[in-house]
Amino acid sequence: MTDLILHEYARSGNCYKIRLTAAHLGIALQRREYDIMQGETRTPAFLASVSANGRIPVLQIGDFFLPESNAACVYLARESALVPDDALDFADMLRWMFWEQYNHETCVAVLRFWRGFVGEANLTDLQRAQLPGKVEAAAAALALMEDHLAARAFFVGERFTLADIGLYAYTHVAGEGGIDLSPYPAIVAWLARVAAQPGHVAITA
Repeated sequence: MTDLILHEYARSGNCYKIRLTAAHLGIALQRREYDIMQGETRTPAFLASVSANGRIPVLQIGDFFLPESNAACVYLARESALVPDDALDFADMLRWMFWEQYNHETCVAVLRFWRGFVGEANLTDLQRAQLPGKVEAAAAALALMEDHLAARAFFVGERFTLADIGLYAYTHVAGEGGIDLSPYPAIVAWLARVAAQPGHVAITA
């Protein structure tokens, strides 16, 4: 495989998804760290040479730079057991990965960033005004996950897939955003199953 370089901020759940996928597949990644708290992904050099969007993660595949965490995960796992062969299961996996970015990351991850990284005292007035809505949206997302997992071990086809990796990344650190997971026993049990999978690595690894 072409040399792979992950441009990342290691504490980011989106970056962790790619590292976790690679760990499960035994794929080596070179890692280049950027401090998003210091604006290192918004410099002219980064915008010109890594991603014009000014965000991480970006998976560099030779001379090609692939942004978006879930796209990178699919690239790495495209011919592996992490991706279902069945067309409907494959589509369902993508459904959960898209849902994670639109309905889950936008509240669960944002709360973690605002409360755990920035600190509520440092939020803008607009961000502070949005907190109740983010909390409500996170509760709704977690309730949907809880209902889905109540009768199954994993998100798609009763097997561990990229859908689980994508949703695990920010859910398992939701407490850093002030979210109590104890009301969601099916989620808690699922988190333990994911962490018990061979090849699992922690977000701090």
